[in-house]
Amino acid sequence: MAVENVHSSKSFKATASLVASQYCFVNLDSNGQIILQTTAAGYAVGVLQDKPGAGDPGFVCGPGDITKVQCGGNFAAGAKVGSDTAGKAVSVATGAFLGVARTAGATNGIAEILFQPQGFVAP
Repeated sequence: MAVENVHSSKSFKATASLVASQYCFVNLDSNGQIILQTTAAGYAVGVLQDKPGAGDPGFVCGPGDITKVQCGGNFAAGAKVGSDTAGKAVSVATGAFLGVARTAGATNGIAEILFQPQGFVAP
C-alpha cells in the first residue's frame, strides 16, 4: 500500500525547468534555488514534489518525510538509497545515502522512501 507523509515541504524557486524531474532528488545552487541533483551519491536537500518551470516555485520534502522517488535502478525494500547523475534513486553501498526504501524500486519506476540523509538526526 502506497503511503506518503510529506509534512515539512518547503518552496524554492527553480533555476531551470524541472518539469520532468518530479520525485527526483534536488539540491540548492549558489543563489538558493533548486537544481536537479546530478552528482552520483551526492547530497540532496530533498525530493521535488511537483513540476516547476524555470523561475517557478517548486515544493521539496525534507528529512523525515515519506515520499515517492523516481528510480534509476533496481533495489529492494529496506535498501539504502542515494542519487544517480539524473537525480533518481539507486541503491548505494558507499558514499552518502539519502534515505531508506520502503518499497522495492525498478528502473524507470516509482518507489517510496523515507528521506533521511546520512548524518541527519531528528530533533
